[in-house]
Amino acid sequence: MVYRIEVSPQDVVASRFAISPLIVTHHALWILSGRKSASVWHSWAERMREPYRKLLARHPGVGATVALFRERHYNVDFCAPPPSGVNVPFEVELAVVRATPAAQAHEEIARNLEGMPRPPEEIMSVLFSPGVVTFFADALQAVWDEIVAPSWPRFHAILERDVVQRAGRLATHGWAAALNDLDPKVRWHPSGVIEVEGSGPDRTHTLGGRGLLFVPTVFPAGLGSYLEERWPYAISYPARGTGIPHEVPDGLAGLIGRARARLLLELAVPATTTQLVALLGLSLGTVGGHLGALRGAGLVTGSRTGRSVLYHRTTLGDLLISPSAHRP
Repeated sequence: MVYRIEVSPQDVVASRFAISPLIVTHHALWILSGRKSASVWHSWAERMREPYRKLLARHPGVGATVALFRERHYNVDFCAPPPSGVNVPFEVELAVVRATPAAQAHEEIARNLEGMPRPPEEIMSVLFSPGVVTFFADALQAVWDEIVAPSWPRFHAILERDVVQRAGRLATHGWAAALNDLDPKVRWHPSGVIEVEGSGPDRTHTLGGRGLLFVPTVFPAGLGSYLEERWPYAISYPARGTGIPHEVPDGLAGLIGRARARLLLELAVPATTTQLVALLGLSLGTVGGHLGALRGAGLVTGSRTGRSVLYHRTTLGDLLISPSAHRP
């Protein structure tokens, strides 16, 4: 199946990138429940297994949410709707979930369950209870508070870094550049059509000047689409930079120092000083000092983007960081 999204010049102007802590929280459940591979977040997921198990025992909504997960088929939208703005706080997003009418939630759940094995009765009693929306919202609040929020500064830096780069591409070079490497299932056609591979019958959607919302996630949850009239049309996708290795080769660390080597690794995707502070867990002054040394050595350079300076590796920096450069 292929979704076709027709894009007008007005849609290009109206389209934007947004960060959603709620969608990241929802995707964290996919990883911790084992429904998706943790991939580069394996160590983080292992640390969070026990807190997740405790939440599973304490909050009925956690098990009910996980019971509905399935790939390449419809999944309920009400528990992780697309954000209404560019940087909406988690509490504001969760308020939208809590405002969902129970009838809408039950309708989406019934659609989600079509073709699935029937969940256990204790799960079904939660899914079709009058308070199902509260069960789901309370579960998401607990997962955010106890699992996602402590890691949010790093997660946010990864997402913001992706947004800054892609939004810049969209504004400067157009849709083809912005959607390049978004996901193999997404293709841009110069005629003004985005094609998205999915499941179900072929369908064509017209944005009608509303634009499209692009929402990155830190977890390998795959491509997600919101193409229902009740929501802003949106696509969620894995952010660039989540797969950057954290293990610094000893030879490189010995040459320039472990902290500077980590910084150079992180600049596989361009980043601002503030983003690097969150990614590395170092002070602003320390990161600034390392950037100055690396810049002086010709390994990194910076270019102004709005009020910020975006740092990236030079060709020399790329050569130094390449695996062949530090083999014994």
